[in-house]
Amino acid sequence: MALAAPYRVMAAKAFPGAGPAPVFGGGALTPLGAGFSNAAIAHLREIDDAHRAAMLHPGVISMAPVLALASNTTLTQRQAIASMVAGYEVSLRLGEALGTGHAALFHATATAGSVGAAAASAMALGLSGSQLHHALGIAATQSAGLWQLVDDDAHESKSLHPGFAVRNGMMAAWSAQAGLPGARAFFTGRRGLYALLGGEGSMSAISEDSGGTDRINTATIKAWPSCAQIFTPLDAMRALMDEHGFKADEIEAIDVTIFPHALKIAGVYWPVKASETAFSLRYVLAALLINGRLGINEMESPDLANPALVALGEKIRVSTSDEFQKAFPERRPAEVIVTLKTGQSHAARRELRRGDPEDPFNWDQLCERMRAFAPAMSDEAAARIIQWCAGFADPALDKELCVPESALFGA
Repeated sequence: MALAAPYRVMAAKAFPGAGPAPVFGGGALTPLGAGFSNAAIAHLREIDDAHRAAMLHPGVISMAPVLALASNTTLTQRQAIASMVAGYEVSLRLGEALGTGHAALFHATATAGSVGAAAASAMALGLSGSQLHHALGIAATQSAGLWQLVDDDAHESKSLHPGFAVRNGMMAAWSAQAGLPGARAFFTGRRGLYALLGGEGSMSAISEDSGGTDRINTATIKAWPSCAQIFTPLDAMRALMDEHGFKADEIEAIDVTIFPHALKIAGVYWPVKASETAFSLRYVLAALLINGRLGINEMESPDLANPALVALGEKIRVSTSDEFQKAFPERRPAEVIVTLKTGQSHAARRELRRGDPEDPFNWDQLCERMRAFAPAMSDEAAARIIQWCAGFADPALDKELCVPESALFGA
């Protein structure tokens, strides 16, 4: 990934000095530097997990700080699991409570994610309940992440959001560990996050008992290397291609109807650079049709001036439906109608995405997905990562130290 290099360089300058924590792509930094760098790099390909109601990426802000801290502590695998789960639960519950109004203006991975990263970090550091509360309050004061960057074509900087969220969360946990207090009513107070950041969701997300509704089990694993807001049209198009077998040059027109919120984030008409491909509905559909697939190469090394690709993109008409919006965010309705030059038309509608909790990947499919999304990875490296991840499901290894090997980070 070309964009990974500047993130590594920046992290080394911002958090100077060698450290024990490995960084994606090679080298090692201090835990803070590695947490920031790895969170940012892990988000670059738009393949990290997502969540329908919270509208954020919980894994990157929950795992990056824990793995960075694990390199410098005696964290066991069971403690690492508990810390990551804490990051998921806090970020997802806050994001769900903030709701769609917030998510239309703010990147919730940066806002609710900062507090989730603080929870994960505080648990990894073994803070008391009182200290953890202070850590959440301190992190909340640093919650920020404007979607204006999308409007201003600054997509390359989107990965700063999870990077800064992890930095802020780790700093908040260390601050609380040092005895500094945080806002107690950081979310519900009259000048808390809910009031100030456009919250409009149900407060029940943070007040209800967690039994039976653990949010980590409701996350979505992405099936496509693009913005998750436009997955249902991709799923619908793939189904039509598989069922009817038509080719790109047989198509007269494509009509896509989608929920309006999707285009607030993925509203690029046609990309002019690789970083915009994940946010262009016309591009991802055209690339899928032209190439028969939508993989990393189509997103990172796109042939944006390809006449056939551009011509097909111009045949794609996108409209929104207020009725579809009513189902959002629990459903992401989209309808795709493909009209062929013969006059035939084929339609498909999807409300859920492949990888949603109702349509999950199994373990073997997850392993295949990892290989597809990291095509340059060697078989040896893939086997090592799979073995390391599988170890977290083995209770016999609960008390083993969680010390991430540098090889897991592509060193």
